[in-house]
Amino acid sequence: MDFDYTPKVKELQQRVAAFMDEHVYPNEDALIAQIAEGDRWQPTRLMEELKQKGKAAGLWNLWQPKSHGGTLTNLEYAPLCEIMGRSAFAPEMFNCSAPDTGNMEVLLRYGTDAHKKQWLEPLLDGTIRSAFAMTEPAVASSDATNIEARIERKGDNYVINGRKWWTSGAPDPRCKILIFMGKTDPDNADRHQQQSMVLVPMDAPGVKIEKILPVFGFDDAPHGHAQVLFENVTVPVSNILLGEGRGFEIAQGRLGPGRIHHCMRLIGLAERALEKMCRRTLARVAFGKPVAEQGVTQERIAESRILIDQSRLLTLKAADLMDKVGNKEAKKEIAMIKVMAPIMACRVVDWAIQAHGGGGVTDDFGLAQAYAHARLLRLADGPDEVHRNQIARLELKQYMHR
Repeated sequence: MDFDYTPKVKELQQRVAAFMDEHVYPNEDALIAQIAEGDRWQPTRLMEELKQKGKAAGLWNLWQPKSHGGTLTNLEYAPLCEIMGRSAFAPEMFNCSAPDTGNMEVLLRYGTDAHKKQWLEPLLDGTIRSAFAMTEPAVASSDATNIEARIERKGDNYVINGRKWWTSGAPDPRCKILIFMGKTDPDNADRHQQQSMVLVPMDAPGVKIEKILPVFGFDDAPHGHAQVLFENVTVPVSNILLGEGRGFEIAQGRLGPGRIHHCMRLIGLAERALEKMCRRTLARVAFGKPVAEQGVTQERIAESRILIDQSRLLTLKAADLMDKVGNKEAKKEIAMIKVMAPIMACRVVDWAIQAHGGGGVTDDFGLAQAYAHARLLRLADGPDEVHRNQIARLELKQYMHR
């Protein structure tokens, strides 16, 4: 098992890091200020300018899998995704943001030529954005077979009804297309063949954003998370992805790479939190000596380094397995990192907050929002409990019928 980065990856790491130093970190405060001006839900001029710089630098769409037109494997993309994760703003500058990367991967793998022409091409170009509508407020969506939204065929159309929430990106005015998961065959004896996925234009009659869902008070504008009502929304039958009853199949194809991306970004987020913790504790004096010399601080710094490196190695192992044997065969490793990385990030960021004292819970250091993001990811793409159960089942399976 060789995780030494290739010369190509090392060169890309240097280029991405240089872009972060030149364009991302110096502009974070300006981006926050522009979002706060006027309508928070309008994209900022500065972000659009920086996206063009990312494109011009040849660092655009690095997420795109080698199997579908890209140049990088999962293992090669992972360390680049980590660097992007150091800033909440960075992924969009490289067109590597969630949920767009997952949705683009769905269109690459399962979309028709017409789907790709209408939706994938502008997404790849970064001129529009997208959202993924699966979770519902009325049911425990940790078990996705519970979803109640309906996709009913009527002639040459599907009629869609339901209420979704945590539809990330839906409030963004650039969001033009949703991937919607609902039931086409609720009476099917196989609960995993009742659901389908269909493309729904955001401006289709009957699509209504009911409210924005903040995370610990952060609205994540202009991206955001929304509760969306679908009332008799009509789309052509040609908008179905892959075919009726294949929603779970698509979901598994989508969520595997997405979970790797989330985990690597979290590692970058935790690395930056650790850096802030070290700098802060070296600069502050309490009880006659720098806070960095206090035993409890050193223990937390050491534990943070251990946890971050553990998470990185396990994530790289999962990425390597995905490349070699596919997402399905790497499902245990994917589940393991999806549990470990958010818990690790929450712990490291929490310690960094503590090291900053009262300043840590303000907006001044970015740690409060980092914690909110990490904590959300213990629920997004499946809660910890679901992944732990899967890991346990796969582990127990080895000992059955022996």
